[in-house]
Amino acid sequence: MYPQVEPYAQGMLDVGDGQRVHWEASGNPDGKPACVFHGGPGSGSHPRWREDFDPDHWNLILWDQRGSGQSTPSVADPATSMEHNTTQHLIDDAEKLREHLDIDKWLLAGGSWGSTLVLAYAIQHPTRVSEIIIPAVTTSRPEEHAWITRGLGMFFPDHFDAFRDGVPEEDRDGNLALAYNKLLNSPDPAVRDKAAWDWSKWDLSTITGGDNDFEGTRYADAVTRYRLARTVTHYWGNEAFLEPNYIFDNLGRLKGIPGVLIHGRNDFGGPLYTAWEVAKRWPDAELVILNDAGHVIMEGNSMDEAITAAIQRFR
Repeated sequence: MYPQVEPYAQGMLDVGDGQRVHWEASGNPDGKPACVFHGGPGSGSHPRWREDFDPDHWNLILWDQRGSGQSTPSVADPATSMEHNTTQHLIDDAEKLREHLDIDKWLLAGGSWGSTLVLAYAIQHPTRVSEIIIPAVTTSRPEEHAWITRGLGMFFPDHFDAFRDGVPEEDRDGNLALAYNKLLNSPDPAVRDKAAWDWSKWDLSTITGGDNDFEGTRYADAVTRYRLARTVTHYWGNEAFLEPNYIFDNLGRLKGIPGVLIHGRNDFGGPLYTAWEVAKRWPDAELVILNDAGHVIMEGNSMDEAITAAIQRFR
């Protein structure tokens, strides 16, 4: 809807543990604050969000989570430890960023993994959140990880067999994300590269509904492919470092915070059930179900239009 303006400020915030988080601010410095928590985990922020927020009205903050995007050290370097890269670390980083920017309250937006992080942050810091917009709702429960790494095999048996067979035979009946993470941290570059390739083929299949051609996608770049695979398997393999029903059990803390949940009925990777259950437990949220949408937000599709409408609603 709006021109993709350049940031008026950006920087690297030292959040401890040897980590520096990249952030940018665009739009109106005196406008209503909004912050986007990107997906992945590991994808990094995307400037396209600047087109959804009126730069005359909003003070839009984008940031790269630990090891992602322009944040350092990058997890694309296999020598970078992920010991201090957990959900709680990311929640604390976001709060340090809010304080650094002297923002009292901000609207939060984020889809897919960004949904989990937005909800987890809001549960811990409800007084700092004005509104929430979530396209593609997830809460990172163990059953959600099990669905996306194993259950979806019933829809994509051809892709799943190749995915499962990418790990050693003794690991094929266990936690596949953890098995892949072990390969992605191998000292052998060839093992790491193959694991990133095999994981990304499956990951892209679940996002698109079966198409895993890398051409024209972010997965075509080997460095990006490895960074994403290493980060996602780290989080999913460890159940996002959350108690199994942490978000479901604590949604009552969001009472009084208006929200819009937007979910495609054709989202293979994140079935509508999760969004439905979140909406039942969070009375101040409205659930928008899109019959023609899946997991991906594309310019001009119904998901994009619903996000735009939600942003306008919270002006």
